[in-house]
Amino acid sequence: MRYPAFTTALICTVLNGTGLAAQADIVPKTLAPITVPSGQPVQFFESLLDRPAMGLTARFRFVAPQLPQKLADLGYEQLEADMAYLCDTYALPRLAGPVPSMIVISMSDRAVEFASTEADVTQVFEAYRPSGDICEWEAF
Repeated sequence: MRYPAFTTALICTVLNGTGLAAQADIVPKTLAPITVPSGQPVQFFESLLDRPAMGLTARFRFVAPQLPQKLADLGYEQLEADMAYLCDTYALPRLAGPVPSMIVISMSDRAVEFASTEADVTQVFEAYRPSGDICEWEAF
Protein backbone atom coordinates (compact mmCIF):
# COMPACT_ATOMS: atom_id res chain seq x y z
CA MET A 1 0.00 0.00 0.00
CA ARG A 2 1.26 3.47 -0.84
CA TYR A 3 1.03 6.39 1.55
CA PRO A 4 1.53 10.10 0.87
CA ALA A 5 4.97 11.46 1.63
CA PHE A 6 4.03 15.05 2.31
CA THR A 7 6.83 15.27 4.89
CA THR A 8 9.06 16.04 1.93
CA ALA A 9 7.94 19.67 2.21
CA LEU A 10 9.70 19.91 5.56
CA ILE A 11 12.81 18.26 4.16
CA CYS A 12 12.83 20.69 1.23
CA THR A 13 12.55 23.65 3.59
CA VAL A 14 15.48 22.40 5.65
CA LEU A 15 17.59 21.78 2.55
CA ASN A 16 16.93 25.23 1.16
CA GLY A 17 17.98 26.81 4.45
CA THR A 18 21.33 25.01 4.36
CA GLY A 19 22.02 25.70 0.70
CA LEU A 20 22.29 22.02 -0.23
CA ALA A 21 20.00 22.26 -3.26
CA ALA A 22 21.15 23.73 -6.53
CA GLN A 23 18.39 26.07 -7.64
CA ALA A 24 17.42 27.01 -11.17
CA ASP A 25 15.56 30.05 -12.47
CA ILE A 26 11.94 29.96 -11.26
CA VAL A 27 10.44 31.13 -14.56
CA PRO A 28 8.81 28.07 -16.19
CA LYS A 29 10.23 26.96 -19.50
CA THR A 30 7.92 27.10 -22.52
CA LEU A 31 7.17 23.41 -22.96
CA ALA A 32 4.19 21.42 -24.13
CA PRO A 33 1.83 20.27 -21.38
CA ILE A 34 2.31 16.70 -20.22
CA THR A 35 -0.70 14.40 -20.26
CA VAL A 36 -1.01 12.52 -16.97
CA PRO A 37 -3.50 9.75 -16.09
CA SER A 38 -5.95 12.08 -14.29
CA GLY A 39 -6.17 14.34 -17.34
CA GLN A 40 -5.03 17.48 -15.54
CA PRO A 41 -2.59 19.65 -17.49
CA VAL A 42 0.92 19.48 -16.04
CA GLN A 43 4.02 21.32 -17.21
CA PHE A 44 7.66 20.72 -16.31
CA PHE A 45 9.04 23.59 -14.25
CA GLU A 46 12.57 22.75 -13.10
CA SER A 47 14.89 20.04 -11.84
CA LEU A 48 17.30 20.21 -8.93
CA LEU A 49 20.05 17.92 -7.67
CA ASP A 50 21.15 17.78 -4.06
CA ARG A 51 22.93 15.42 -1.72
CA PRO A 52 21.11 15.22 1.62
CA ALA A 53 21.89 12.52 4.17
CA MET A 54 19.86 10.04 2.09
CA GLY A 55 22.23 10.31 -0.89
CA LEU A 56 22.00 11.99 -4.28
CA THR A 57 18.45 13.20 -4.88
CA ALA A 58 16.98 14.40 -8.18
CA ARG A 59 13.97 16.68 -7.80
CA PHE A 60 11.60 17.24 -10.70
CA ARG A 61 9.13 20.07 -10.16
CA PHE A 62 5.93 20.51 -12.15
CA VAL A 63 3.20 23.14 -12.34
CA ALA A 64 -0.37 21.82 -12.30
CA PRO A 65 -2.78 24.81 -12.27
CA GLN A 66 -5.80 22.59 -11.56
CA LEU A 67 -4.14 20.92 -8.55
CA PRO A 68 -6.39 22.44 -5.83
CA GLN A 69 -9.52 21.23 -7.63
CA LYS A 70 -7.99 17.84 -8.44
CA LEU A 71 -7.09 17.37 -4.76
CA ALA A 72 -10.74 17.98 -3.88
CA ASP A 73 -12.07 15.68 -6.62
CA LEU A 74 -9.58 12.80 -6.78
CA GLY A 75 -8.61 10.11 -4.33
CA TYR A 76 -4.98 9.85 -3.29
CA GLU A 77 -4.41 6.83 -5.54
CA GLN A 78 -5.32 8.86 -8.64
CA LEU A 79 -3.06 11.75 -7.69
CA GLU A 80 -0.18 9.40 -6.85
CA ALA A 81 -0.68 7.72 -10.24
CA ASP A 82 0.01 11.11 -11.86
CA MET A 83 3.22 11.53 -9.86
CA ALA A 84 4.37 7.95 -10.54
CA TYR A 85 3.67 8.51 -14.23
CA LEU A 86 5.80 11.69 -14.21
CA CYS A 87 8.62 9.79 -12.51
CA ASP A 88 8.50 6.82 -14.90
CA THR A 89 7.99 8.69 -18.17
CA TYR A 90 9.56 12.11 -17.58
CA ALA A 91 12.15 11.97 -14.80
CA LEU A 92 13.80 8.58 -15.38
CA PRO A 93 14.53 9.12 -19.10
CA ARG A 94 16.18 12.46 -18.28
CA LEU A 95 18.63 11.21 -15.66
CA ALA A 96 22.25 11.58 -16.72
CA GLY A 97 25.44 10.82 -14.84
CA PRO A 98 25.30 9.08 -11.49
CA VAL A 99 21.93 7.52 -10.75
CA PRO A 100 20.34 9.24 -7.75
CA SER A 101 19.25 7.19 -4.78
CA MET A 102 15.94 9.07 -4.76
CA ILE A 103 13.72 11.00 -7.16
CA VAL A 104 11.27 13.50 -5.72
CA ILE A 105 8.32 14.52 -7.88
CA SER A 106 6.48 17.65 -6.82
CA MET A 107 3.50 19.48 -8.25
CA SER A 108 2.25 22.93 -7.32
CA ASP A 109 -0.59 25.03 -8.66
CA ARG A 110 1.84 27.77 -9.69
CA ALA A 111 5.56 28.29 -10.06
CA VAL A 112 7.20 29.09 -6.74
CA GLU A 113 10.76 29.17 -5.47
CA PHE A 114 12.14 25.85 -4.21
CA ALA A 115 11.15 25.17 -0.57
CA SER A 116 8.60 27.97 -0.58
CA THR A 117 6.10 27.77 2.26
CA GLU A 118 3.60 30.25 0.83
CA ALA A 119 0.24 29.46 2.42
CA ASP A 120 -1.76 30.15 -0.74
CA VAL A 121 0.20 27.71 -2.91
CA THR A 122 -1.01 24.12 -3.18
CA GLN A 123 1.91 21.67 -3.34
CA VAL A 124 2.24 17.89 -3.21
CA PHE A 125 5.39 15.76 -3.11
CA GLU A 126 6.20 12.09 -3.52
CA ALA A 127 9.50 10.21 -3.38
CA TYR A 128 10.62 7.27 -5.52
CA ARG A 129 13.65 5.04 -5.87
CA PRO A 130 14.90 4.39 -9.41
CA SER A 131 14.75 0.65 -10.10
CA GLY A 132 15.74 -0.16 -13.66
CA ASP A 133 13.20 1.49 -15.94
CA ILE A 134 10.57 2.17 -13.26
CA CYS A 135 10.21 4.32 -10.16
CA GLU A 136 9.37 2.51 -6.93
CA TRP A 137 7.51 4.47 -4.26
CA GLU A 138 9.79 5.28 -1.34
CA ALA A 139 8.51 5.91 2.20
CA PHE A 140 10.26 8.55 4.28
